[in-house]
Amino acid sequence: QVQLVESGGGLVQPGGSLRLSCAASGIIVGIYPMGWYRQAPGKQRELVAVISSGGSTNYADSVKGRFTISRDNAKNTVYLQMNSLKPEDTAVYYCNAQLVLRDVWGQGTQVTVSS
Repeated sequence: QVQLVESGGGLVQPGGSLRLSCAASGIIVGIYPMGWYRQAPGKQRELVAVISSGGSTNYADSVKGRFTISRDNAKNTVYLQMNSLKPEDTAVYYCNAQLVLRDVWGQGTQVTVSS
């Protein structure tokens, strides 16, 4: 059974940093494209960052230069380092694995950026 478990969310002041983790079981994160998405209240879920099996990365324009997605194959974990956080980054952040026949999602972790 494939399972993704996010952690690392919380409350942070504007300009602060957080690192989200996505621990995977049942799959090898280095084989599949892995991504982070977010959903703010009243808005659609949107792509934040993705890392391919080859290690290439892509980011939403709104987070370029501030967020970094990475992968630790030994720990089977994907990370999202978030710096210079803004109030508009407030959302539930979800980890995603793009398997061959379906997508798998984690349960989400809340990130709140507020003073």
